[in-house]
Amino acid sequence: MPELSAYELEREANIARNRALLQELDLKDAVTQLGIPPKPKPAPRTRAKPIQPAKKVKREREVVEAPRRQSARLKKEVVDPNETAAQKKQREAEQKTRRRIEEQERIEAEEKARLAKRPRHQELDLTTLGDKLEDSEVSSLRSSLQAVTNLPLPKRTAAADAFVFHEDRKNEAEVKELRKRLQKLRIVSRAKVTEDRVYSAAYHPEATKDLVFFGDKHGQIGIWDARAPADEVEDEDGDISADHNEGGKYWRLQCHWPASSKSSISSIKFDPVDAHSLFTTSYDGTIRRLSFVSGISQEIFSSDEHLITSIDLPVGGNEMWISDASGGLTHLDLREPKDKACWYGLSGAKIGTVSINPTSPHFLLTASNSRLLKVWDSRKLQKITSATGPYQFSQEAVENLVESKKGEGTVRGEFAHGKSVSSAYWDPRGRGIVSTSYDDTIRLWDLDATKYSSSTNFPSFTPFSRIRHNCQTGKWVTILRAIWNPNPDVFPHFTIGNLNHSLDIYSCKGDLIARLSDSWITATQAVTCSHPSVVERCATGNASGRCVLWAPPDV
Repeated sequence: MPELSAYELEREANIARNRALLQELDLKDAVTQLGIPPKPKPAPRTRAKPIQPAKKVKREREVVEAPRRQSARLKKEVVDPNETAAQKKQREAEQKTRRRIEEQERIEAEEKARLAKRPRHQELDLTTLGDKLEDSEVSSLRSSLQAVTNLPLPKRTAAADAFVFHEDRKNEAEVKELRKRLQKLRIVSRAKVTEDRVYSAAYHPEATKDLVFFGDKHGQIGIWDARAPADEVEDEDGDISADHNEGGKYWRLQCHWPASSKSSISSIKFDPVDAHSLFTTSYDGTIRRLSFVSGISQEIFSSDEHLITSIDLPVGGNEMWISDASGGLTHLDLREPKDKACWYGLSGAKIGTVSINPTSPHFLLTASNSRLLKVWDSRKLQKITSATGPYQFSQEAVENLVESKKGEGTVRGEFAHGKSVSSAYWDPRGRGIVSTSYDDTIRLWDLDATKYSSSTNFPSFTPFSRIRHNCQTGKWVTILRAIWNPNPDVFPHFTIGNLNHSLDIYSCKGDLIARLSDSWITATQAVTCSHPSVVERCATGNASGRCVLWAPPDV
């Protein structure tokens, strides 16, 4: 055994002294004699088990790849040193033919790969849109869509003087009734409806179903029949538990292409005439209409210049107003060719949302990054003339109209927020407005509809209520927007996501109706929508594509 150094000997001695000292102190026995109970171990932290996505066998998707370049040295053929002149000539001719064929195949493959990355402007059927779905799933989707086309289900609006009370006790009674109905909402179904972050949502008005449409970051539409019976799926442990299964049935359609962030679906609207078709807008500058009757998706508008942020349609359904990131509004008459759409430059900054007054459809509400919320009279806008072209009206031309005597009343109301206005919408009566802003404030207006017939500005355009609400969503969460419940038969109220993982519901008077939360919810429910016919129904979606249906627990 080698002899230890002086340092090692001293170290061993220190270890021995410390061990003896601990044995003499006998700390464990001393604590027991003093009567101090041992510190309890913390209870293990339980966390809600996430939804187990259905394990479906998907069809392989065709991946188009251009042929890779190969080394000329590796491709070099071994030449027979004894070949004759005729054999050499034949070999060189074969090489030339082979190279020509390979070059042609390479060009065709590159062209095919390039076309696969471009937006699709042609008509698309359900089989093409759902290229990852099995034939049986496409068939069930077709049946589900056609099942809601039995009745017209037009968009309903309320009278401008509906739910207008001059006595506070009547307003309080309506708020109390809403609280009674909405505070009991619980999670009754949840599923990962889209593959990526949810950007937009719309609730179909069919009263007997909970059919919700979600648009995601990569141009995909998730169609969720939230209360349909679903197949049981085993979890990671091989157990089957309804609590952890996905609720209902869902289908995913790639409506906008390519599947990238350039194709994010910014808004979804149903046809206001019969709700038998769905309009979707994408950051790729296209608007498509999916018919539930034929199962065909058709492009109705496209723009190479502007990134589309939102759309809205009046009750008549023959026209559409489109907002874009260039600060403009486009008027599209669906009965005319799309190249006759008129573009109006209204702002130098992005217009995030446009909303059409349901009872006075000539009033347009815009929310802009210029911090301004404005109400425009479209009858004045459509009389504008400009030298830039018959269908293009610059911001300068619009400003000249607004400042002229001829354009008096073009802007009926204007209000400056502290920061960018992220959204603004009319309520179903066409008299209430709710806006959200990055200054962390929700603002409410209640306008006098009897002044709408005047051709001058509104006598007062100041919000009567300001609600503090954190709207700093950052990069990874969809912008929070306050969305009115479209049901005209109930006291007006709206929903908005909360960064504390709850769903907030407020009345048109600014009263907090309900703040819904659950242990299952571990992410911000940024996108919200409500059933147009059933009061006790809300749906929400988050940044991972997971969606939730809120309803009474006995549903």
